[in-house]
Amino acid sequence: MSEAGRYPEELSHAVTIGDGTRVLVRAIRPDDAERLVTFYGRLSEHTAYQRFFTVMKRLPPDWARMLATVDYVTRLALVAEVETPGGLELVAVARYESTARADTAEVAFVVQDGWQNKGLGTALLHDLLRAAQARGVRRFSAYVLAGNRRMLDLISRFTTVVERTLESGVVEATFTADAPGPRPGPA
Repeated sequence: MSEAGRYPEELSHAVTIGDGTRVLVRAIRPDDAERLVTFYGRLSEHTAYQRFFTVMKRLPPDWARMLATVDYVTRLALVAEVETPGGLELVAVARYESTARADTAEVAFVVQDGWQNKGLGTALLHDLLRAAQARGVRRFSAYVLAGNRRMLDLISRFTTVVERTLESGVVEATFTADAPGPRPGPA
C-alpha cells in the first residue's frame, strides 16, 4: 500500500492507444493545477457537462488546486499526457475519492474530445481500478448522466455492476473490478 503523501512513481508508464499514439500515464501532482485549468478549456461544452454536470467558462483555480492535490491513497488521480511541439499536454484525467464506506471509492473520468474512442478511457479505467485495489478499495461507484452511453458502456463492459439506480437523469452505478488480468487492448 502507498503511504499517504508519497508520490507513487510505480503508477507512471506509457500506453499505446488504438491509433498507435504513445500516451504517458502518471499520478497527478499539485503542480498540475494550472494544467487542469488549461485542459478544461480544451473540453467541449458537452464533454465538460458530462464530467461536471455543469458548464463553466473556466475551471476555477481553487477547484483545480483541490483536484490536483491528492493523498495518493484515499484520493488519487491519474493523468494521461502526450508529447506536443509545446511540451507535454494533458489529454485525460481519471480519479477516485473515498466515500462514506471504507471499502468504496467514487470514480470519475474525462477524456478530451479528440482523444475519445481510442481506448484511452479503457486503459485509464483499468489503471485506476488496479491502483485503487492496491490501496484497499474493493467497490466503486460512479455518478453518470443517463445519456452518457460511452461511460455507462465502459463500466458495464469492464467491471461487474452490482447495483444501478436512476434518479433525476443520473445513473449511480456501484461495481467491482473484474479479476485483475492482462491489460485489454483498445476498446
